[in-house]
Amino acid sequence: MVAVAARTSRVTGRRFRSVTLGVLGLLGFALVLEVAPRVGIVPIDFAPPTSQILVTLGEQLGQPSFWTALLRTLLTWANGLLIAVVAGTVVGVLLGSLPVLRAATATTVEFLRPIPSVALIPLVIVLYGPTVRSTLVLVVYAAFWQMLIQVVHGVVDVDPVARDTARSFRLGPWGTVRYVIWPSALPYVMTGLRLAAAVALILTITGELVIGSPGLGKEIDNAQQSNAVRIVYALIVVTGILGVLINVLIRQVERRVLAWHPATRAETVEGVGVR
Repeated sequence: MVAVAARTSRVTGRRFRSVTLGVLGLLGFALVLEVAPRVGIVPIDFAPPTSQILVTLGEQLGQPSFWTALLRTLLTWANGLLIAVVAGTVVGVLLGSLPVLRAATATTVEFLRPIPSVALIPLVIVLYGPTVRSTLVLVVYAAFWQMLIQVVHGVVDVDPVARDTARSFRLGPWGTVRYVIWPSALPYVMTGLRLAAAVALILTITGELVIGSPGLGKEIDNAQQSNAVRIVYALIVVTGILGVLINVLIRQVERRVLAWHPATRAETVEGVGVR
């Protein structure tokens, strides 16, 4: 009990130190951004100090239009991520489980995967116009590949002995997926989810900014067109905060879902990260 308590205390201390260092780094960055415009390193008209950005951010928080834009961005992000995760997981399990199908589609996947989602913007505008659907297509396309590649690797990485054991117990296809493939591939799935969530947010903001669909990206573009520099920076700060919050949320889900996994146990007991 004493040893467990000591290890728990060390883990807590390391996490607290990590968070403290992160906060200090952020404060240091904010201080640089505060000082640089005031001493003339960068023009204050185009790079306002941190204090002015925060004041503008506070003003934006009191505007109903800000919350409407934020909600629209989150809905587009969540819907696109959900579609990409489901599609990427299903297709990934199929490709990973069927070597013939994986070999037949390998060239197609390697051809489509490197295509930047932003290169599809002219196409989606022609098809759907400057709408949320256009941005959603970009989000799904970008996040889908993150999930697919991770899931395929996870399924292929299943221990052959486990597969042979499943055959010896006469498990059917669904039983094999449920009891053998899915537990083994789950760490890869969670990694894919974390990557896909970040990419989905990037493409959501990009789509709104370039295509003009409703959301924070469009509000940034409107502020830029109006030469409202402080509002531009304030909304950019909001997108950064969203990214941090989403990453923290996904990591918490990952720890809970993979609580049984040896790597997660080692991280919990010893306080040693595996990423």
